Amino acid sequence: MSAPARVRDALEAAGLDVDGVADLVARALAEDLRDGPDVTTEATVAATAIATGDVVARARGVVAGVAVARAVLDAVAFPPDGVTVVRDDGERVEPGDVVVTLRGPLRPLLVAERTLLNVLTHLSGVATATRAWVDALAGTGCVVRDTRKTLPGLRDLEKYAVRCGGGRNHRRSLGDAALIKDNHVAAAGGVAAAVRAVLERAPDVVVEVECDTLDQVREALGAGARLVLLDNMDLDQLRAAVALARRGPAVVLEASGGLTLAGARAVAETGVDFVAVGALTHSSPALDLGLDLRA
Repeated sequence: MSAPARVRDALEAAGLDVDGVADLVARALAEDLRDGPDVTTEATVAATAIATGDVVARARGVVAGVAVARAVLDAVAFPPDGVTVVRDDGERVEPGDVVVTLRGPLRPLLVAERTLLNVLTHLSGVATATRAWVDALAGTGCVVRDTRKTLPGLRDLEKYAVRCGGGRNHRRSLGDAALIKDNHVAAAGGVAAAVRAVLERAPDVVVEVECDTLDQVREALGAGARLVLLDNMDLDQLRAAVALARRGPAVVLEASGGLTLAGARAVAETGVDFVAVGALTHSSPALDLGLDLRA
């Protein structure tokens, strides 16, 4: 199997857009090579040099982005047979654990190093943060979801990392589902009017309504909303909203705004189905990983 085919298979298995990843990798490498070749590597490393190196975890976390890292290596013509995955996406790691072992020509490996680590550390950081929420919610029946608060151009990768961490994805775009927020309510003239307008325009689209108050929850339920986002509500308000929703047809409830990991379980125990956490993608610290060459 050719190298591109192997990379394609790995990306497709991860549910990632192959061409989109290839474009992202090409642009990332171009940033490093915009002023010419890697002068440091070409000056210090013989063209025939072969080396073995390990991508090593320096902190506890969850791995994500190995499939994309393979695309980075392929883009610099690093031999696919020289890539041995030790810890795959979604697996936990401890400090000192080897994630990937690489053996092949040293020059392209060093050219790829920064881009490869940028991908792995960022996506693994997202997966690690997500797993912390998953662990905090364990046994409650509540699930953590991401938002569209992603870095431009990285949405699909960051949402993939959320899945690696055990979380669930919310909307990918503005068109795959409707989320009626405060500005839409103001423009439409009320919660019920906004719900009706969306259902008339796109009857087959899932409609979620953001509610800041219990009165808005009542209005949303009365308008036929079956997915309600409870924004910045305290525990008592969440419990009251759950009680309102459970009186009628099945309604999915999602808590959002001001949520903390320490308070996650208490929120889940109010009876909500989801917690929406934008910080998973916009604020997760990178997982410390490094490339260590063997002597």
